[in-house]
Amino acid sequence: MTQPAASPTLDTLFKRSLARQPDATALVDPPNKQRVTGQTPKRLTYAQADRAISALAAHFIESGLPANSVVAVQLPNTIEFALTILAAYRAGLVVAVLPLLWRQAELTMALNRTAARAIVTTSKVDGIVYSDLAMNAAAEAFSIRHVCGFGTDLPEGMASLDNAILRESTTARAVIQDGRKAALISFDLTSDGFRPVPRAHLGLIAGGLSVSLESDVPQGATILSAFSPMSFAGLASTLTVWLLSGGTLVLHHPFDEEVLEQQVNEHACDTLIAPAQLALRLDELGLAGSLPSLRNVIGLWRAPEQVMSSASWSAQQATLTDVYLFGEVGLFGARRIAEDGSPALIKSGPHGAPRELPGSSIAGDILLTPRGTLGLRGPMIPVAAYAPPPPPSDSLIAAPPRDYVDTDYSARLDRSTGAINITAPPSGIMAVGGYRFLAQDLQEWARRLGQGALLTALPDRLSGHRLAGRAQDNARARDALTELGLNPLMVEAFRDRANST
Repeated sequence: MTQPAASPTLDTLFKRSLARQPDATALVDPPNKQRVTGQTPKRLTYAQADRAISALAAHFIESGLPANSVVAVQLPNTIEFALTILAAYRAGLVVAVLPLLWRQAELTMALNRTAARAIVTTSKVDGIVYSDLAMNAAAEAFSIRHVCGFGTDLPEGMASLDNAILRESTTARAVIQDGRKAALISFDLTSDGFRPVPRAHLGLIAGGLSVSLESDVPQGATILSAFSPMSFAGLASTLTVWLLSGGTLVLHHPFDEEVLEQQVNEHACDTLIAPAQLALRLDELGLAGSLPSLRNVIGLWRAPEQVMSSASWSAQQATLTDVYLFGEVGLFGARRIAEDGSPALIKSGPHGAPRELPGSSIAGDILLTPRGTLGLRGPMIPVAAYAPPPPPSDSLIAAPPRDYVDTDYSARLDRSTGAINITAPPSGIMAVGGYRFLAQDLQEWARRLGQGALLTALPDRLSGHRLAGRAQDNARARDALTELGLNPLMVEAFRDRANST
């Protein structure tokens, strides 16, 4: 009896496009990469990208990283991120993605919680020396055995991946390409604290299918991504959508509107993936006149409770798909098909992709929980990672296993339309753009700054919240927070304002 063929991985998807069109353009760097990272922008065909991926995979193998070990990655939205992720999968490794806004305290926690064996970074991003951050965090993580990076001026002890690509080593090992194998660890924040969230390749592919089918991304699309890739949503909506389309992925370092317009027009991009607020702003400025090649715009909402109150979409030449993001739990998309450009209604039950196919459930199911919150289930949802704690040992009857994840976003049913309205984000969790933290942590950090210090989160229509701080000496407060290894958003909350006395 023959064994069923293994399900695809992301590397399998890449190799399919490689076999079909080796000389087609695969990846394009941001034109301002020299300013952002100090490196020269690159453009790679599928064949060139394949050679670089194999060389990086060989480097990981020769460095002694066992199959199925974890490699942590903290990289900007450049070609190197795509090459590193695919190289890790070709070497049989699991990738843990680390957001760029994270600093030493969070990096160290993530490395220790995942027992990562290696960390990949770059020398600098926007003037911040990320190579030093990685080295300092690795020194506090006992599992780290290999630290490597892209760029110049790497610290002593950090291996150069640029040199590894140039070597083009042929070292390889047999890796079973099975979509059920672990692929990704991303990091969420819940009311219970910091939570690693593992996923298989199939979960990533399901997330990418949900986005690409709902937004009708064509085969061979030229996609511009202006969304940070260091999360489940980032990888599913950029890397996976690109691999599913078999087209070209043009990368943009967020956010420079002039550079974005230049990239879309230079490469005749037909699909734009960006934070929804940026997409709506481009629409306000006249999308048809400035970006005539666009046909699909995919707007990602980190604050999904804001979708239904957002501005209408007016561009006639391009459709907008709202993608609702729920931390690292999952996502779903809804294309705006109303004549007035208003957001589509979200209904309970199977959420197909595309929605007009009755019974389709590629994207999964949406439900209201008994708590009055939104629940998600389906192939991309990592139910085990969010499983509630076991019942007390004296309980005679075990609770039935739950097949969905409670996102903790408050929601209610509109009985007149049958739509689910998401009304509020999870209680006790603050979000500044893509950075999430517990509200109670603000008070703890302020206490460390001494008497009279105040750190608070203020509501913000675009980013969810913005941070504001006050101390007797703002400069000293900034230095203290930096020494604690905290996120720069916390540090900049104590910036000196022009009108301060």
